[in-house]
Amino acid sequence: MRNYTFRARGMALSGYALAVALFAFPLDIPEALSFSVPEKLHYDLTWAGIKTGEAVLEAKENGASIQFISKANSTKLVSVFHRVEDIVVSTLKKENPGGLYDNFVGVPYHYKIRLREGRYRRDKEVMLDHTAKKATYINHLNREKMVFGINESAMDPLSSFYYVRTLPLEVGKSVYVDVFDNKKLYKAEVQVLKREVVETPAGTFNTILIKPIIKSEGIFHKKGDLYIWLTDDSKRIPVLLKTKVSIGSVKATLAGGQY
Repeated sequence: MRNYTFRARGMALSGYALAVALFAFPLDIPEALSFSVPEKLHYDLTWAGIKTGEAVLEAKENGASIQFISKANSTKLVSVFHRVEDIVVSTLKKENPGGLYDNFVGVPYHYKIRLREGRYRRDKEVMLDHTAKKATYINHLNREKMVFGINESAMDPLSSFYYVRTLPLEVGKSVYVDVFDNKKLYKAEVQVLKREVVETPAGTFNTILIKPIIKSEGIFHKKGDLYIWLTDDSKRIPVLLKTKVSIGSVKATLAGGQY
C-alpha cells in the first residue's frame, strides 16, 4: 500500500500550525480498505471566500488502538470575534472479532468531543461496549452520566465516516450505518448523489458526492445539510466539505496531506 505526499501550491506541509508527528510505517491491513493508516489530511476553512481557519483529519496507530482525529481552529484574526477550537477523537480496538465490520481497521470503543465555537461549548465522551450492548454517555459540562442500550454494530459519528469510505458507493443509492450519539442510537443514511470534477489546492479530482443525514454534533455546529466530495477511487479521500454553521456557510477544501 502506497502513501502519497502532496504540497499546497509551494507551501510545505510541515509549516501547518496544527501539524503533529506523522507515523512512518503503514499497518498491515486488508487491501480492500479504502484509506491508509497513517493518513493525515489538511484543509483550509473558508467563509464567503475568506480563509477563517484550518482543519485536520487524521488516522493513526496508537499502540493497540487506531485513532481517528478531527481538529479545527480559527485564524488569529477570526478568533478575535469568533474563536473556534474543536477536537473530536474516536478510538478503536484493532481486533475485529467475528468480522463485525468487514474490511475495517477495528471496533470503536471510545469517542470524545470538545467544541468551542464562539459561546457554544460541548465536552462529552461515550464508551461503547458491544459485548454488553451498552453505551456510557458522559457530559462533562453538565456533570451528567447515563447508560444506554446499543446494538452490536453501533459506531460513533467519526468512525462511521471512515467506515463509509470503505463501502461500495453507487450514485442514486443510499448506504446506512448504525450510529450512537446525542443519547440515541439511530440508522444514519448516507445519500450518494452524483459524480463531479473538483479542483483544490492539492489537485484536481474526479469525485463522488455524498450527503450524510446526520443527527449528531461534530466539527462545526451544523445548522443545515452537509455535503462531502470523496475521490472516485479506492481511497475515497474527502477533498471538499460544505456545511452551514451558526454564522453562515463553511467550506473545507483539501490543501494537502499524506494519504
